[in-house]
Amino acid sequence: MNISELGEFGLIDRLAKKIRARNASTVKGVGDDAAVVAPCGKCSLLTTDMLLEGIHFDLTYVPMKHLGYKAATVGFSDIYAMNGFPKQMVASLGVSNRFSVEHIEELYEGMLLACERHGVDMVGGDTSASLTGLTVGVSALGECEPDRVVYRSGAKPTDLICITGSLGSAYMGLLLLEREKKVLEANPRATPQLAGYEHIIEQYLKPEANRDLILNLREADVTPTAMIDISDGLASDMLQICRQSGVGAHLYLDKIPIAKQCMDMAEEMNFDAVTAALNGGEDYELLFTIPLSLYEKVKDLGRVAVIGHVVEADKGALLIPPNGEPVRLQAQGFRGIA
Repeated sequence: MNISELGEFGLIDRLAKKIRARNASTVKGVGDDAAVVAPCGKCSLLTTDMLLEGIHFDLTYVPMKHLGYKAATVGFSDIYAMNGFPKQMVASLGVSNRFSVEHIEELYEGMLLACERHGVDMVGGDTSASLTGLTVGVSALGECEPDRVVYRSGAKPTDLICITGSLGSAYMGLLLLEREKKVLEANPRATPQLAGYEHIIEQYLKPEANRDLILNLREADVTPTAMIDISDGLASDMLQICRQSGVGAHLYLDKIPIAKQCMDMAEEMNFDAVTAALNGGEDYELLFTIPLSLYEKVKDLGRVAVIGHVVEADKGALLIPPNGEPVRLQAQGFRGIA
């Protein structure tokens, strides 16, 4: 169905029929000039992200439903990185006339699936015509007890540096999809060679925000001293913590978790898996620091690896290999790719 057949308000009404509230803090959701939320005395956490077609995603190999799920996940991950829980979300779309009503419904299905899995209410948004393809903007609102909010600025020398999951898989999944896209452009009859690499493809197309860690930290009565989600790569995000905390960091190369499929794909493409882990980004794992005294509580949380320790600022931010000279961590910065 062409979007013009429904019009803006008809499209909104159609999408809104699938939305329901889950949280007591949601007073009024979709349907008014603004949503109304009441966080019940807790700190409110607000974050926003924008995904641009051709910059952050390529619809040649990114399904609309996956894009919606990922867009929501990006926002939720930011809230978890503050040690809070996402509760509400709004989404804004810029849509060109090449998209149908069904396309937008698929996008919303993905966002609503992510909302359902993380207990989040979709409470509004905006749609606009676009001349440059598809733009997806997501803002998430979360809650946290005032004494549990975690910033990037709290790391202290001797703190342990911890990471959830593994790194580099999302970037290697992207490189694989880009490779197969080029093959298909050269030969439309070619069959994409994706078998055996389902993990890295899923890590790129459908990442998961790490709610489990925040729940486990609560259960263990542990509050990190600093935390950030891995969106720009381990090196860049570790340097963010160092900069804002006024400290250095020593990371041990052999302690950085890298999935087997990531290493296999890197070997096949003659690419360095460590580079993918350090600079690839979009893993949406959580990087956090804890006092050394809390090691026993954290080591059994599951999917958490200790990869280094915080040092004084004058000792620098270094990557230390098992053999050889330490290497200074360097951030790649914004590169304008997915």
